[in-house]
Amino acid sequence: MFEPLDPALVLGAYSVGVFPMADSRDARSVYWVEPRRRAILPLDGFHLARSLRKVVVADRFRVTADRAFKQVLQLCAESAADRPETWINRSIEDAFTKLHAMGHAHSVECWIGDELVGGLYGLAIGRAFFGESMVSRVTDASKVAIAALVARLRAGGYMLLDCQFMTQHLATLGAVEVSRGDYMALLASALGGSGDASESVAGDGDFGAIDRLAVAAGDDVDVGAGPVPGKLIAQLLIQTS
Repeated sequence: MFEPLDPALVLGAYSVGVFPMADSRDARSVYWVEPRRRAILPLDGFHLARSLRKVVVADRFRVTADRAFKQVLQLCAESAADRPETWINRSIEDAFTKLHAMGHAHSVECWIGDELVGGLYGLAIGRAFFGESMVSRVTDASKVAIAALVARLRAGGYMLLDCQFMTQHLATLGAVEVSRGDYMALLASALGGSGDASESVAGDGDFGAIDRLAVAAGDDVDVGAGPVPGKLIAQLLIQTS
């Protein structure tokens, strides 16, 4: 039996730069992590390679948001050949499922037909988005999911995309490492200076703004869910602020 993780505790932890992980999928409890060096992906610094742009614009994947949160989370928690173990235990899965129901946790999904082939999920507080995990079952699915997330965050007025730990994959997309002090300054700005999730202004970041842009452009999109056309994703990524 797993030890329950209070969603309010999770929100408070992220607001001060701390997040939970587990030793394994079957671990009963979590531990709290506060990296000395933090990976972030500057929203105006996403590297949209020409090859990725072609994949995005061609709509090789149907990209949605919050249509399959639980499925994305479970897919991220599954073992795979390149990741035999996971840090997402039942406590984290249960807490984030509740946070999604509360409107704080979100997912981006990539589909081929009716098959979920990749995506990511994370937590939104104020104008900060904390990327938790991403998954890809076919080539380029996770890259398209990140591209779609960055476009969504840019359209919604977010200020910070936290990636937790640096990887080679993230580095190719424009992620950088910052010190804990610099990260906390960025976080405070994204939370309106309060540094407290309970005091951050609700709706500061608008996760569904991109869907309304698509509707305004005449695309057949369900507001808050997608699918979002690749041409709009690419347009938002190449815009200068």
